[in-house]
Amino acid sequence: MTLLALVFLGTLALGIPIAFTMGMAGAAVIYVEDLADLLLVPQQIFAGLDSFPLLAIPFFILAAELMTGGRITDVLLRFATACIGRARGGLGHANVVTSTLFSGISGSALADAAGPGAVITRMMREAGYPGGYAAALTASAAIVGPIIPPSIIMVVYALTDNSVTVSGLFMAGIVPGLLISAAMMATNHAIAIRRGYGGLAPRPKLPEFARLLLHAAPALLMPLIIIGGIHGGVFTPTEASAVATVYALLVGLFVYRTLAWSAIPGILVRTTVMTASVMLIIGMSNIFGYVLTVLQVPQAVGDWIGGMGLSPIMFLLAVNVFLLLFGIFMEPLPGVMILVPILAPLATLMGVDPLHFAIVVIVNLTLGMITPPVGGLLFVTQIVSRVPMGQIVRELWPFLAAQLLVLLLLTLVPGLSTWLPNALGYTK
Repeated sequence: MTLLALVFLGTLALGIPIAFTMGMAGAAVIYVEDLADLLLVPQQIFAGLDSFPLLAIPFFILAAELMTGGRITDVLLRFATACIGRARGGLGHANVVTSTLFSGISGSALADAAGPGAVITRMMREAGYPGGYAAALTASAAIVGPIIPPSIIMVVYALTDNSVTVSGLFMAGIVPGLLISAAMMATNHAIAIRRGYGGLAPRPKLPEFARLLLHAAPALLMPLIIIGGIHGGVFTPTEASAVATVYALLVGLFVYRTLAWSAIPGILVRTTVMTASVMLIIGMSNIFGYVLTVLQVPQAVGDWIGGMGLSPIMFLLAVNVFLLLFGIFMEPLPGVMILVPILAPLATLMGVDPLHFAIVVIVNLTLGMITPPVGGLLFVTQIVSRVPMGQIVRELWPFLAAQLLVLLLLTLVPGLSTWLPNALGYTK
């Protein structure tokens, strides 16, 4: 165990990508401790990727890229602005609503920030909002990307913890995602009142609003098709990802006609690079997980925590503190691959509902993406907005505080995560 920790932390400190960090640490222990032949390393990598549900990841990534390349984000932004833009701090509200709508397409916080987030940040700055405030709100609103279905991290979580399903996690994420969006809008509203940020022009009249709604309908239908198809038993979550890709392609090419054939090769290249990055993490984490299992680390941690006599609530609060600190330095996906095999069985032993625990973990680790100094969303937002990092961080704290309150609420009230999947019959 000591060697595993030393190699993992040492390579991580050297700036080696997390996928190779996990693989090197696992391979080093296998070789030094003579746990197995080194041929086991490529076998474990392949075994980690040999899963039908993982096909959902490249398809959801491709669907989001097609929607972004087809400028569907502009359609969603105009519709969101028409709905909420006249309120105090209207463009900030439109920012949150657009991210929420796009999260039902992308399944990725980074895609939300780099796609619609870049456009709305520029609009907010042109309307007189400080650049740091616009970028901080964009990064904070993008958090809902992995929480509102579809979600790439939920697919990976379900493969890591057999006590939950992808469908159950998708349904469990809807209410928490909407709560986070509501918290961001409430925070933006309070700041807008204090600073005197105004709204946009009055809401368009009914005929104009109907025209905008009709124009946005094809984009708005995608989340409904995904969730409705899964719930209706028309297709599995993996098949839903392929349906979403075909739908995004047809909408971009033939409905909005904003997706050029010449743009598709570049979209495929970006999708391939992003998919390869995700799959490499998953494959390498399987080596890491194998070593943890052989060394009986989960059992040792379980015995240690079990001996502390914690109640389920105290256990969840302790896990939250640990994950918040862990998430400062680690991206959500490898965090799930490393920690869930250890923590999820403990949560079950403590009597915590698996879906409740999964949502707490996913929301918590996702918050790490906007937690200084390493938050990946902050760096992406800085790049697309061209706002200095210091300005973003100064404006970030009210939004981060609001999201921590939502996390606490989700921790203390399990029904917020479990009511919808239980009502729809998605408990395992």
